[in-house]
Amino acid sequence: MKPWWVVMLEMLFYILTVMSSLFIADEAGSSSNGALSLEGKVAHRVDCRPVGGENYMKLKKLQVLDAMTPMRTTMQLHRAVTNNYKPVSNHANNLEVERRKKEDGKRSRADPEKVQEMLFSAFEKHQYYNIKDLVEITKQPIQYLKEVLKEIATYNLKAPHKNTWELKPEYRHYKGGETPMEQS
Repeated sequence: MKPWWVVMLEMLFYILTVMSSLFIADEAGSSSNGALSLEGKVAHRVDCRPVGGENYMKLKKLQVLDAMTPMRTTMQLHRAVTNNYKPVSNHANNLEVERRKKEDGKRSRADPEKVQEMLFSAFEKHQYYNIKDLVEITKQPIQYLKEVLKEIATYNLKAPHKNTWELKPEYRHYKGGETPMEQS
């Protein structure tokens, strides 16, 4: 006698063979709305049920137990894992930035004329600057730099040069009568 699963496979193969031959015969005659239709006669009706023996029950029990086990489980460690990164109170990059700040010291205010000269030389290179770039160039505090800039420059609030500073028209004296945009 054949095992139950071989019998089921043979029946399934027979049913699939009949279904596939029906689909091939019906493909040319599909309905006008694009839906696929199936016509045919049922030759055999089969209700398959597995034999309720020991092997089947063992298989089902294993399937249920496998489905019940969680995908991830927690484990208690008996000793610390030493190959991971340990927290550092201060990283090397932070130490370097702090060292650089100490070297530069607190930004002190220079004479307004000297700051204006630095700004004019910077604006000869480019027409528009944001405040951070001007702070780096002049090494002045932001508030003091804004006070000096309000005298000689205008702050752009609209695109395409939003949030940038530009020299006022009376201070724009570029080399050779060209604008910085034409030089590049």
